[in-house]
Amino acid sequence: MPPSRPPSPISRVLVLGAGNFGSCLADHLADSEHKVFLWARDAAQVEMMNVEHKNSKYLKDHVFPASIQAIGPELPNEDVLHQMDVILFAVPTQALRTTLQSIHSKLRRDDSPLLIFVNKGIESETQALTLEIIADTCGPDIARIATFLSGPSFAKEIVRRQPTSVSVVSFSQEHAERATNLFHQPWFRCYTGQDPIGVELAGALKNVYAIAAGMADGMGFENNTRAAIVTRALAEMTRIGVAYGASPLTFLTLAGVGDLMLTCSSPTSRNYTVGHRLGKGERLEHVLETLGSVAEGVTTAKGAQKIIEDLRVPAPLATGVYKVLYEGKTVEAAAQWLMAQPPVAELELPVEAPVKAILRKLGVPDAREAK
Repeated sequence: MPPSRPPSPISRVLVLGAGNFGSCLADHLADSEHKVFLWARDAAQVEMMNVEHKNSKYLKDHVFPASIQAIGPELPNEDVLHQMDVILFAVPTQALRTTLQSIHSKLRRDDSPLLIFVNKGIESETQALTLEIIADTCGPDIARIATFLSGPSFAKEIVRRQPTSVSVVSFSQEHAERATNLFHQPWFRCYTGQDPIGVELAGALKNVYAIAAGMADGMGFENNTRAAIVTRALAEMTRIGVAYGASPLTFLTLAGVGDLMLTCSSPTSRNYTVGHRLGKGERLEHVLETLGSVAEGVTTAKGAQKIIEDLRVPAPLATGVYKVLYEGKTVEAAAQWLMAQPPVAELELPVEAPVKAILRKLGVPDAREAK
């Protein structure tokens, strides 16, 4: 296992991705007195951040700390990477493989920075989780010590320093604790864990269910319906997670039910907004063209459906969202299809975890035994 330097009291942190979440975490870390470098692929964003200390695309009204140094649009070179104690990946999941392929060869194998991932999604073409993408591009040793931050954490509330709590997980407790020490502040609490598979699945799938919740609200349904969607979404997420070898308890954490409740109940959620507008009768193409930011639940729905089919795990709510997004089913028809499903047991988990490929790829026999 390659060593990873613990963040010093003041760490040099490279944030890759200047979207909503990457920008707000850069703001948080800079305000915590770390030296932060924020990479953006848009030259105009880089210039505005360095000159006016604002993001031209996200959190537009917020003034960022002057200590943040924006870089880009080219990816950082070896000299920059070798100076970093921490690299935080906040690029969309669909772009992560390419980014890692470009970055990995430039890192020192004997003195690797702490790698933290905050993206939430499933790679649509391969159905790979971020852990698998890391293993494919950087090797299983890096994947086993990679750290993931997830939980109910809207960017606009973080930059206003509203109390926020998140899950920070890794197969390596040591690395989870290092990431926690980097982020933890009185306004930003971190709780560690060692089930990154469960946290990844929860973070990805909740975006699909947020679309379902938005659809229901857009159709005019109220509290009973939303409560049912959130509860059944949690059951589906847990079933899929257990089939992957994750602990069912992970779905009761901040990264599980916490993030699910937030995303399914707030108009601020991009995925909820997509569903709400579909429920109002708008076309998906128009919604995505005018949304102004990435709603990962749309692409995740495609990868999730393939996983559901491969595992033969019943997840009708996620399947209903997929049918609306990719098979042309109307929101009304999907709702009728869901409510017409035959009665089933409310709590039912797979007896065994059939998915072992990801654990073999990572070199661990079972996610719950990995330390």
